[in-house]
Order: sequence, then C-alpha cells, then structure tokens
Amino acid sequence: MTISLPLAQKDLTFAVTRNESAVSDADRAAILANPGFGKTFTDHMVDVCWSEHGGWHRPRVQPYGPIALDPAASVLHYGQEIFEGLKAYRHADGSIWSFRPDANARRMQASARRMALPELPEEYFIESLRQLVAVDGDWVPTAPETSLYLRPFMFAKEAFLGVRPAHKVAYYVIASPAGAYFPGGVSPVSIWLSTEYSRAGKGGTGAAKTGGNYAASLVAQAEAAEHGCQQVLFLDSVEGRYLEELGGMNIVLVKRDGTLVTPQSASILPGITRDSVLHLAEDRGHTVERRQVSIDEWREGVANGDIVEAFACGTAAVITPIGMISARDFTIGSADAEPGELTMSLREELTDIQYGRRPDPHDWMLRLDA
Repeated sequence: MTISLPLAQKDLTFAVTRNESAVSDADRAAILANPGFGKTFTDHMVDVCWSEHGGWHRPRVQPYGPIALDPAASVLHYGQEIFEGLKAYRHADGSIWSFRPDANARRMQASARRMALPELPEEYFIESLRQLVAVDGDWVPTAPETSLYLRPFMFAKEAFLGVRPAHKVAYYVIASPAGAYFPGGVSPVSIWLSTEYSRAGKGGTGAAKTGGNYAASLVAQAEAAEHGCQQVLFLDSVEGRYLEELGGMNIVLVKRDGTLVTPQSASILPGITRDSVLHLAEDRGHTVERRQVSIDEWREGVANGDIVEAFACGTAAVITPIGMISARDFTIGSADAEPGELTMSLREELTDIQYGRRPDPHDWMLRLDA
C-alpha cells in the first residue's frame, strides 16, 4: 500500500506495512487507562532514509520494532543525533490535533544545522506525523490532560569511523500515549541549583535538541534527587551566575508588577511552550523581558517581594510551578508554596487551546487526521 505525498519531490510516497501483531483493542484500552509516560509505544513507526547522493527517500510506515545498526554506525561513536517532542491531542469531537508542529519542524532544522545533519523539509516533518496518526490514531487517549506523545528523531547511521558528518542518515517517528503529568493536581516542585555541572557551554550545542545535552544533565539530575528535588537548574558555564534552564524545561519569573522575565542565552534551547506562554501573556498586556537573569536577582527579588511567582515550561508538563530553589548554602522560596495565580491562569489558557476548549487566536493548532 502506498500513499501519495504532496511534497516537493513528486515521486516520494509512503509505503505502509501494517503490524500483524498489533495490540488488541482491549489491551490498548487497558494501556490508555493508565499510560504513564514513555513506557508503552504504538504499533507503528515512520522510517525515512537520507543519503548524500539520494537525498530523502524510501519513506515508510512500518511495524514498531528494533532498529538494526552496524556496530560502526557514526551515531554510536560520535553522537550525531537530534530529536523533537510534541503531542497529538484528542478534541471533544474525536478529531486529532497537534500544537505548532511547524515550530518543531523549524527547530529540528536548526538542530540539524548545528549537528551537521541534513535538514528535513517542514512539509516532510508534518506529513510524517500525519502518516503515523493515520495508522495509529486509536492510540490517542481521550481522558482529560492525556495525549499521544510524538518523538521524531534523526541520527547518523553510516558505518564509518572517520570523524566527519555522516553520508547516510535515518529519520524516525515513534509515538507513546502519555497520561496526565499531574494526576493529583498541579503542585509546585523543588529545584536543585547545580553549581558543579553545566548543561552546555558557549559555542556548544545547548540550543540544539540533541541527546548529548540530556546525557550531560543526568548526573546533576541524580544529585538533585539526592537532595529531595524533582529537577535541576543549570547556570551559565562562563560566569556561573546567570540562569540557563532546567534539565528539560525553560524558566520564567513573574514580577510583582506583572512583568514576565525569562533567561536569554545562545546556549538555551528555544522552547516552543515558553514562546507560546509568553505570547499569551503579551496578549493580555503583560510586559515580557527576554534577557540575562542572575541567580542573585531571583534570590533578592523573592526576598524583597519583587518576584512573586516562578514556573518551568516544556512539552511534557506544559507549565510547572516552582516552589523552592535549593542550593548548598541557601534556598529561594518555600517547598509548601502555592501555585502562582498567573502561572495557573496561563497554564489553563494554553491547555484549553491545545485541547480545543477555547478559540485558537494564533492558529497554532493543526489537524492531523484530516
């Protein structure tokens, strides 16, 4: 079975091979009743090849399963890899939508440029999501605050140990049903301030969504857990005083006058959720400042009442209130703090747009099953 693609390369078609061992309706329903996050995967995946001379070719949807790699594949030795993360949402009428997939496509292109990988055209990226949803749409859950998490990723698969950009690359999309991030209700988290480790350095790969950035954060994340914290906050690697981001989320501070302040740095991943939240705040008339923010400014601002809320934002949790920052010799805020009023209001507005419960003034939503 082939499905024509309305793409620039006219002869590019998706071959679809159905999974003969697909999960039964009953088993899938049981999974969707309590999906967790990233534990269970749908029946199919997208697979597209790229080569230096052939470009993007052989797109297909096939049964989900192991990927065969040569032991000399470049990704295994030099980490030439990028990925994205976005969600498919079930609306009340049963339709399936995604949130700003064009922005994810452009960010993946930016990550590819930094990691010397080929840039996947935006229309290819979006069509790959449509193709997977076309066969696995039944995996999009219907319960409140649930979704189907989509994970596009690309890696160097050429078997070659020389240090250069790979001439053969693979692009995949897999999907995993995701439960509510806060099943018991949204509550503030405690954050550990890492002073020993840096997430990324000047001129490094911090602005790219590449696996090595996350690998580098794991030891600091483990340190945070040892101190009873749910996440870790990184500072800049040059002066060690300016806020960067958490292990997987951006940061926003809210001042007493309603101004929102977020760190700006070339080594911070440009968060699509953060950008959306700040746009919504600006729509309401709030001032937004994108600039360097020091840990001392945060600490002193909370102490004198100038900073009244703080939250983290990202695809998985959308918006997470921050209750307390813990460091080796000081704390900011309180572990038993209540979620901020503006924080929760913005979270409600954004999730209402994503799930189709209120109008979408910026045309951020794209239907995937039409």
